[in-house]
Amino acid sequence: MKAIGLTEFGGPEVLRVLDLPVPQAGPGEIRIRVHAATVNPVDTLVRRGIAFISDAEPPYVPGMDAAGVIEQIGEGTDTDLTVGDHVMAVAVVSGTHGAYAEHLVVPAESVVRVPTGVSAVEAATLPMNGLTARMALDMLHLPAGARRSRERPALSAATPSSWPRQTGSG
Repeated sequence: MKAIGLTEFGGPEVLRVLDLPVPQAGPGEIRIRVHAATVNPVDTLVRRGIAFISDAEPPYVPGMDAAGVIEQIGEGTDTDLTVGDHVMAVAVVSGTHGAYAEHLVVPAESVVRVPTGVSAVEAATLPMNGLTARMALDMLHLPAGARRSRERPALSAATPSSWPRQTGSG
């Protein structure tokens, strides 16, 4: 498979097209044919060697957010997802395991269906940004069932769907 990766740390110029084996989904894992991936601030830190991601040997493939289609579900994986589903995922980058590749294997619990009407490009922007927003809301320690406006934060999110509400953020 083709991937974008690096063998040394630095600016964007260190990124190279790599030929890597297609990863296989093991138990509890899902392989996605990546249609879109994002460039996150963390990805740029990894590329520059500021935020190192693993003890794995190079090459390193960055990319924490991806959207695409399920190609393979590992044997014994407990999921309601099926091959062919349009999904988005968060990848914990480790060695050649990043979203800047044609195929990505991730734990099944890191994968969710793409909301109806959302493109792969739009969906790829949601996982890390959505998790960051959710973490910020969790840090507010709001009381369960808060109803008065002073107990509820304003939800200001430019999303193409009801995704924040579907994840409990809205």
